[in-house]
Order: sequence, then C-alpha cells, then structure tokens
Amino acid sequence: MQKGQSFIAMASAAKQILVSAEPNELKVAVLEKGRLCEIYVERKGARPLAGNIYKGVVENVLPGMEAAFVDIGLEKNGFLYVEEVMVHEDPDKRPQKITQMLRSGQEILVQIVKDPMGTKGARLTTQISIPGRFLVYVPDGDGIGVSRRLPDEERQHLRQLCKELKVKGAGLIVRTAAEGVTKKELMGDLRFLEKMWQIIQKREKSMKAPALLYSEMEVSLKVIRDLFDDSYQRVLVDNQREYARIRSFLKKTSPELLDRIELYQGNEPLMDTYGVDREIRKALEKRVDLPSGGYLVIEHTEAMTIIDVNTGRYVGKSRLEDTILKTNIEACKEVVRQLRLRDIGGIIIIDFIDMARPRNRREVLDTLGRELESDRTKTYIVELSPLGLVEMTRQNVTEGLRGILTKTCPTCNGEGVIISEETMAIDIEQRLRRLAAESSSEAFLVEVHPKVAAMLIGQGGAKLKELEQETGKYFSFEGLDTIPIDTFEVTAEGSREAIQRASLPVAEGDEVRLRIEERHTYNPADAIAKIDGYVISIAGAGKLVGEDHRVHIDSVTRTCAYASVVDGEEKEQGGKEEEKGNGD
Repeated sequence: MQKGQSFIAMASAAKQILVSAEPNELKVAVLEKGRLCEIYVERKGARPLAGNIYKGVVENVLPGMEAAFVDIGLEKNGFLYVEEVMVHEDPDKRPQKITQMLRSGQEILVQIVKDPMGTKGARLTTQISIPGRFLVYVPDGDGIGVSRRLPDEERQHLRQLCKELKVKGAGLIVRTAAEGVTKKELMGDLRFLEKMWQIIQKREKSMKAPALLYSEMEVSLKVIRDLFDDSYQRVLVDNQREYARIRSFLKKTSPELLDRIELYQGNEPLMDTYGVDREIRKALEKRVDLPSGGYLVIEHTEAMTIIDVNTGRYVGKSRLEDTILKTNIEACKEVVRQLRLRDIGGIIIIDFIDMARPRNRREVLDTLGRELESDRTKTYIVELSPLGLVEMTRQNVTEGLRGILTKTCPTCNGEGVIISEETMAIDIEQRLRRLAAESSSEAFLVEVHPKVAAMLIGQGGAKLKELEQETGKYFSFEGLDTIPIDTFEVTAEGSREAIQRASLPVAEGDEVRLRIEERHTYNPADAIAKIDGYVISIAGAGKLVGEDHRVHIDSVTRTCAYASVVDGEEKEQGGKEEEKGNGD
C-alpha cells in the first residue's frame, strides 16, 4: 500500500469534514467511518436563504388561511402563518386571528425558516433567532433551553452557567457544541451575538423595506460552526482562501481545534480522492444497494417520498424470517444515511419487508430510532404497521441535493430527472481547468450540447474569457444537438491557429447554400441557420424561413457568423413575389 493510500485508510475510520472551493461552487462533505453522510452544495448567486433576516412589508392578510404574504424583496412573497407571529403581550391574551395581529402595508421583522421551493415562497417567522458557535440568541425571548443531545449532568451545568450570564430581554438556546466550554467562552459568544443584534436593529431603523438585514454564513463556515467539535478528526480544505477563513473563525470561537484544520496538498482533486463526487452522482439514482445484496428504491412524489426495501439477490443462510430481518436492519442504517445525504424532507413512507414476528418488527423500529439520533434534522416516527410500513416526517428546510443538482426533464415531463446544464457546465469547467494545468497544448476543441456550450461561454463570452485568462489556454466549444447534455468530448488540441481552423465551419468571404431555420430571437427581421450547431445570423432573411438560399459570410466570430443573402437570389425571390402579386 502506498503512503497516501495508508493515510486515507487511517483517516477513514474517523469523522471528517471536506471543504472544496471552485470558482462557481462550494462543496462541504461530512464523512463518518469513511462514508459520505452529508453533502452541502452552494453555488455562486444561489445561496440558501434559511436563517436570513429581512425587514418586510405585509402585502396582504388572508383571514380564511390565517396567514399573510410578506414582501421581503424576493421574486415570490414569503408566507407567514398565524402560529409564527410573535406577540409581546401576555401570552394568555394572545389574539386568535391573523387580522388582529397584522394589516396590509405594515412593516415587520421576519426570518426565513424554509427556503422557497417550486411554486411556493419562503416560509417566515417573526420569532428571530441568531445562531452562534455555542449559543442561539433569541431577541425578545425568555428562558434558557439546552440541547437534548447533551448528557443530563452537562445540560444542568450549562443551564446554570447561562443563568450566571444574566441575559436581559432575550432568551438563549445552548447548542451541542457547547459541551465542556467555560463560562468565559459562553460570555464571548453572547457578546458577539448581542452586538450582531444591535447591528440588525440599526439597519432596521435606517433601511427602507423590503430589505435584507442579516445573511447567514457561507456553507463552509456554517458547517464548521454547527458541526465541528472534538468528535471530528480533521477538516481538509483544498482552497487557501477558505482555509484562512475557517482558521480565522475558529481562532475567535474554538482555538483548541485549530490544529485539526489542514490544507489539502494532494495531486488529485479532493472530492475525487475521497469518492465524494461519485457518491453525489449515486445519490441522484433511485436504487441504493445494501451490503448483503438487498436494495432500496427511493421514489419522490409531489406529496411524499417513498422508500421500498427489497431482498434482491440476498437469500440468507437459514430461515426466511431471519433473511428478512437482516435486510430490514441493513435498510434502517442506509435509509437514515440517504435521508441525511439527500436531505429529504416532508412526509416519508418506508416500506420494509413484511415480518411475521412482533419482536422483529420492534427491533427494526428501535434500530431506525437509534440511527436517527445521528440526524440533526427534526424527525418524527409513527409505529411500524403490520404491513411493514413506517410513516415519518423530517423537517424540510431546503430543496435538498436533488433540487440543487437537477431540473425537471423536459422529455419525460417530470417523471424523472437529468443532470442540469449548469451542473454539467461546472463539471466540464473543472475538468478543463485540470486539463489545462496538465497539458502542454495551447488550445482545445470541445464538443458539448449547445445549451451547455452557452453556459460555458456565458453572456457576451464573459465566462469563457474568465476561464481563458485564469488558465492561459484557448478553448473553442462546438455545440452539437446530437450530444447528450451529460456528455462532452475534447476532440482536438494543439496550437491556437490549428484549433481556430478546426472549430469554424466557414470563413469570411465564403458563399454557402443553407436552409434558413428560424427568425432571430431578438431581431425578427433577421434569421438563423446552422452548420453542425454553429450559428449563422443572416441579415434581412426573416421572411425566408424554411427556404434554401445562398448566403455570403460577412464576418466570423468564435460563437457565430454574420451573413447576407446573395443579391441574385434576393432579386429572384422578389421577382417571384412580384409575379405572384400580378397574377393575383
């Protein structure tokens, strides 16, 4: 075994966090016993919104739904239930109706508790909470809550320490990460949170609604804040900037953990080395194999997620009941891992293989409950039915891995999913960066689907220019409709001049005969033709769609050519129209 392999094998037995930062994507992976259990993906311009605090305006109040829509400056208004409206009066005198609490045009402070999903806007609350490393600060709240994940003795100790902090006009929630911390550390976290609340209050007074007052941390710092403690062996980071940011954060909050932050120096990409990208792709599939030969099938519907457990090729060694029990026990562990990995929320139905013995049914349910203790997201389990069905709910905060990485398939009208153009473009860009670093060639010709090519090039060629400036290489993308979205191929590499010649099907001054396919999207007077996916924009040919004409290539760019219809054909076409008019 090589030294690098031995190092990875040694680390695989412990809990680790991997942080990978690319220009357009930030990934954070949580590994337990060498297996991917949680993955967080954050893309440029599309950060999760849960936790953000806004100054909003009540757009309208709906008495029939006991809810209100609030304008917070997003594309869709947020949704505020009556139960989420906090009142400062005596709770016993709390108004029962939403119309007694809110009115249209009223400005209120709200926080997102659930990201916008599909056609639904963000879910809101007026009970603000600001998370820190050890504490959650609840302005206008009261009392002290302590994480139930902590031992009873530690919970009592931390509750007493928080009482000694003598917080006024606010409540506190002690997080799991506070285990073993001192009163001084708690006080430092409290002072930071109090200062943050003061800043939010000042912004609320000075800014006009709708306005964003507070934004949650980027996912890398958020995971470090919420998860990283003594139980994790290390955090591996493949980006110098992220490495410095994480260390700076821990210097202020948990300096004793600083020596566990490491800058990854491997030759292979970090996520490839630990098989994370492979596991992400597998997490988009319906079927999940179990160790002994059984498997799960995960199906998503509009209302719920259904997980079916099957024995598959596993036939056991003794009785059928024992074979079924072993498969169901394995399924419990993998189901919880998949819930965390895919971040599945809402109603979940698990169809375990039917068991005859009540004792075995209890064992499966107990195993599922124990496994769910590792899940930080709130869950609730209903009893296992005689048919082997378990009904459970899991808090739904984000769209999950499936919502981020995929889009509805236009071919099957939502019955299945494919990799999105954005995901493929990011994947291709990452591979091209690695290719550029390893190859001595000056330029590359790449065949991709036209929609992926458009995302790689960017508006006005901005993304392509950025890629070429950073790599010092020349790239030409050839869009072919025959290539699937999830496929690409580097068909040639060499000098810049050679790739330019190979990538352009026409040259300035050429005359070619083309089928005019469609009107130009932004200028209907012009039309579009294509040669192997390469766009030819033809001036004044908007009325000639569907016809074959000879055109003169006036100018050529990397992404399209500009042409005009040859005069003789224009006159011929005009004469035919005139004859037709005279005939009429």
